[in-house]
Amino acid sequence: MFSEFDLSRYTIEWPEMIHAVVYLCATILIALLFHTVVFSILRRVVRQTETGADDLIVNRLFQPSRWAMMAIGVSLAAQADGWIGAVWGVVGKFIMPALLGWMAFAIVRAFALALDHRAEASEDPVSARSHRTRIAILSRTVTFIIVFITIGLMMLGIPGVRQVGVTVMASAGLAALAVGAAAQPALKSLIAGLQMAITEPLRIGDLVVVDGFTGRVEEIRMSFVVVRMWDERAAMVPTSRFLDNSFENWSRVSEKLSGPVYLHLDPATDIAPVRAEFERFLSAQPEWDRRMGILLVTEARPESIELRLGMSATTIGDLWELRCRVREHMLDWLRREMPGALLRHRLEVEAANARAEQ
Repeated sequence: MFSEFDLSRYTIEWPEMIHAVVYLCATILIALLFHTVVFSILRRVVRQTETGADDLIVNRLFQPSRWAMMAIGVSLAAQADGWIGAVWGVVGKFIMPALLGWMAFAIVRAFALALDHRAEASEDPVSARSHRTRIAILSRTVTFIIVFITIGLMMLGIPGVRQVGVTVMASAGLAALAVGAAAQPALKSLIAGLQMAITEPLRIGDLVVVDGFTGRVEEIRMSFVVVRMWDERAAMVPTSRFLDNSFENWSRVSEKLSGPVYLHLDPATDIAPVRAEFERFLSAQPEWDRRMGILLVTEARPESIELRLGMSATTIGDLWELRCRVREHMLDWLRREMPGALLRHRLEVEAANARAEQ
């Protein structure tokens, strides 16, 4: 194939070569001029729209469409000039599939960014996370297919590979079994990713507990999910783990949650003042959403009692801050107002005192 580029095999006709170069440059310049005019009009049109999604699409398509326009110009020049046609007949087998794949990839990414931008503008955070998850998974799936097809088309431009492809197609039954066995992990990950996008057991931004890790879903890929924990560590969990095993999703429907603060006090503690102070302090906190605020005695032992201070908030982050603030305030208030309610270790020393007096 590459022997066609050996210049010693050809007699160079300089007038024809100069004509081909001039013709090629003129065609490329016309293609670039046409591309510049078209995108100038498009940018002027999208500036008049209220959404920024149009700008994202135009900016993403600018570079690949520019090269594609140049390739179209060279292809037209190849039909009119034999020199250009001889070179383009060999090179174009690789360039055209690559440019088509690049264009398709840019279109997918552009629409994914536009849809993601529209999802972020949604007032419902749960719906926004749902749309972002589906966009991320489906765009990666389509990207994988585009890359696979593009590489396949480029490889078919090599005569040896094309012959192999024909031979494989002739024995399609055995080839299908071999490819299926070799690509089983990749196909399993692909199917798991699609199932994740359709059933949505979790979404980007959900707070999950899986394999002892608690954190936000930062990224969902075809083969694994990135869970970012509170200390900024990242746990890579296989996608199939969420489909084959159980896990906790704290924000499946909404971010609203309730949570407790536990206090262990002396059994002789008067509960009414503690309840009154808890309700007074809770009502003054902006994080409290007033769905739940109750103090209950959940356990009574000879040496202590357990108080459960239940509260609720609109988001998981607000609930965490509210619980920490209530815990700190109640301990400080007990130290100041009811120090006898705090647990202490007591020793009976009456017999020892009696012996000391003797």
